[in-house]
Amino acid sequence: MKIAILNQKGGVGKTTLSVNLAASLSRACSRVLLIDADPQGSALDWAAARQAEPLFSAVGLPKPTLHRDIEQIGQGYDHIIIDGPPRVTELARSAIMAADLVIIPVQPSPLDVWAADEVVKQIDEARIYKPALNSVFAINRKIVNTALGRDVREALASYSVSALDASVCQRIVFAESAAQGLAVFETEPDGPAAREIEALREEIMQKYGNP
Repeated sequence: MKIAILNQKGGVGKTTLSVNLAASLSRACSRVLLIDADPQGSALDWAAARQAEPLFSAVGLPKPTLHRDIEQIGQGYDHIIIDGPPRVTELARSAIMAADLVIIPVQPSPLDVWAADEVVKQIDEARIYKPALNSVFAINRKIVNTALGRDVREALASYSVSALDASVCQRIVFAESAAQGLAVFETEPDGPAAREIEALREEIMQKYGNP
């Protein structure tokens, strides 16, 4: 399955979700390719910081031909994660067209809810050419022990796109792990961050793919 993680708003934790979801999939005995389609190259920076053996393959492909190139580049992989660009561009459109599922990470704030509108419109446009394309919101960087996660779900209900039940909280372990090129499963394997990513993967696979 090809999964693009996209939002035009920066700072929503797009790369954090991408690398940790890729790691979770690889732990589930899948061959995983992470494509960094963001010209900033944050996912590749994560891979470069890593001293341990790679958990999955990672390549940079910030090109608007991604949707055409992905079939050849992705041969032999069970799942492909695309860490998309932070703005609505031709590159973002190509990432959408390359995907089977688009995950839109949203922080629990009104600005994030409003910013999601452009991505949702792009996905709707892409469905003219790709009717089977799926999309879903993922609530990310939720503040622990607050009602903001519930409030953002109510705000997102105005869109035609549903939200995953699983959500990911703002936790320092994500930043600490990223600095070392590690996934949260490696730094705190039994911690809440790892459990949240696992729950996210399980729900995605149950609803949109095969475990």
